[in-house]
Amino acid sequence: MRFLGGAFVIMAALTGAAMAEENATQIGDVIRGERLFQQKCGSCHMVGEGAKHGTGPHLNNIFDRTVAQFQDFTYSEGINRARRDGMVWDLEHLDAYLTNPKVLVSGTNMDFRGLKKPRDRGDILAYLRPYSSSPQDIPEAAPTALKQEVELSPEVLAIVGDPDYGEYLSTECTTCHQIDGDYDGIPVITGWYEEDFVLAMHAYKRGIRPHPVMQMMAGRLSDEEIAALATFFGALE
Repeated sequence: MRFLGGAFVIMAALTGAAMAEENATQIGDVIRGERLFQQKCGSCHMVGEGAKHGTGPHLNNIFDRTVAQFQDFTYSEGINRARRDGMVWDLEHLDAYLTNPKVLVSGTNMDFRGLKKPRDRGDILAYLRPYSSSPQDIPEAAPTALKQEVELSPEVLAIVGDPDYGEYLSTECTTCHQIDGDYDGIPVITGWYEEDFVLAMHAYKRGIRPHPVMQMMAGRLSDEEIAALATFFGALE
């Protein structure tokens, strides 16, 4: 593992070292990120030399690692499903997970409501990034331009869903998902916070969540239809 220390840089594109240098921007404050990590994450996760699994897995070399790769750690079914879907912990998915873990991976055991401020997420990720191989400031590293893909406008989040319309639309959902909330290998979608449901569906629409069928299904829905489904399923026990 290579540890560079100090603030590191990310690249908007990796078309060559010269271009990378021109487009490099700081992702966050490593020192502030270390403090936030200890406050928000440190009770469950370790990182650095000698890091071990705790309530959550250690976070060494997490960048660009396929989800759920430790054989000696018991992951939730939600995280295992994300691995089967091919999700990789690149910067985009790590940022989405820190925003709200249950929006990116339904069924995750991570009991954390997330960090709403992009600066906080950027600082924590800046702190974690040097603990992975191929840090971003060398040419062969993967591109990690940070985007707020699941950040929605207040107007979209303010849409009040019509529960009757949601029930009408739900028939397609319930061909797979159990309406009584039972888990049979397919994620439970009843009883969610409405905002979490809306963000998750938009994450599928934008390709952040990796399941191709859900990406197709969500891609057909308008903002109003997603809000209606969120209201309907959110009211179910």
